[in-house]
Amino acid sequence: MSGPSPGDSGSARHAPPGETIILVPGLDGTALLFFRQVPRLARRFNVVSFPLPNEADRTMEQLVAELRVLVDEVAGGKAILCGESFGGALSLSFALAHPERVSGLVILNSFARVPQQRQLWIAPHLLRAVPWGAMPLVRRFTERRMHGPHARAEDLHEFRERSKQIGREGYIRRLEMLRHYDVREQLVEIQAPALFLAGDRDQLLPSVKLAELMSRRVPRGEMHVLEGYGHICLIDRDLDLLDCVGPWWDRVGAV
Repeated sequence: MSGPSPGDSGSARHAPPGETIILVPGLDGTALLFFRQVPRLARRFNVVSFPLPNEADRTMEQLVAELRVLVDEVAGGKAILCGESFGGALSLSFALAHPERVSGLVILNSFARVPQQRQLWIAPHLLRAVPWGAMPLVRRFTERRMHGPHARAEDLHEFRERSKQIGREGYIRRLEMLRHYDVREQLVEIQAPALFLAGDRDQLLPSVKLAELMSRRVPRGEMHVLEGYGHICLIDRDLDLLDCVGPWWDRVGAV
């Protein structure tokens, strides 16, 4: 299986004009891990991705502002946001700041607040102490914690290749942003329909429990458990995100 190619982030649109879905990546920030889902979602939606900047001075508010520019440019001012992990936190923040620009939310293996606060304070220091060139080896030792049993050898290989493009400064900065991120009490303000997806084999986060909390608090929220999937699951060839998102949008999109 080949590695990522230029323009592989999914920023190009792959479907006839219609409802736009913007893919917002997790801590990796590259949007390269959406590669398998882009053509699948494009059977129904106009698909765009939002790679995150590799800069050490960004704030959540700045990312929200940059996402607003993209929504205005590619979706005429309103879009479905699909956020994975950190991208889910960013998508929820965007929905709270700009509710008029969100037609729907798909939140995957994410949170309204990270429960492991101690790790959030320790991890950036550890990452600065480790040579960034050694991170591929570190990921080899931790990947089984990140992936579920559906992940095949070729999926893991693809993950390793694409992860080589993760930028150090942006990755660490996004971890630091989450230290002060907590929108649990604000979830009741989100009026857009929201689908919370959670892998029941997620060993990084208690994703099912977190999705249950968020879906209860968001007025039009609902959840779906991805059985047998871990935290990083969008690269798994067995998972077709459209199978979850399509029927959900059929029910709620016209309301």
